[in-house]
Amino acid sequence: MTTRTDDVDHELVRAAAEVARTRCRGDNHTMAAAARARDGRIVMAVNAYHFTGGPCAELVLIGAAAAQGVYELETVVAVGDRGRGVVPPCGRCRQALLDYYPDLRIIVGGGEDGDGGQGQGQGLRAVPVAELLPSTYVWADHQLDAE
Repeated sequence: MTTRTDDVDHELVRAAAEVARTRCRGDNHTMAAAARARDGRIVMAVNAYHFTGGPCAELVLIGAAAAQGVYELETVVAVGDRGRGVVPPCGRCRQALLDYYPDLRIIVGGGEDGDGGQGQGQGLRAVPVAELLPSTYVWADHQLDAE
């Protein structure tokens, strides 16, 4: 599979990095996520850590977008607190993001850019969410049609 990279939305990365820096305090909130809506708005969220398995920032982002009337997202990025930079979504988040937004692009590759997640580095790239999952399973494709 050939990965097509697109221009990185550096404004989106900077927005997530700012939320991670200013809102993620302590161990309960350690990741921030930001999404670019089709209409240009930016939606933000943070994770809600809990020992029972609290949701990742990307999952909180899905609900936050819906609460703001945003149902079409173009790009998502997650940034870790304490200068960890861009962090790729976990497997559960990759699957959920694919199911909600099959055409979504995910910004990944923060480890190489050396800018602490500020969105200026050359190592960032935007890839289709489906390419982050091997042998992609699309939930909607496997539902029985109502007869």
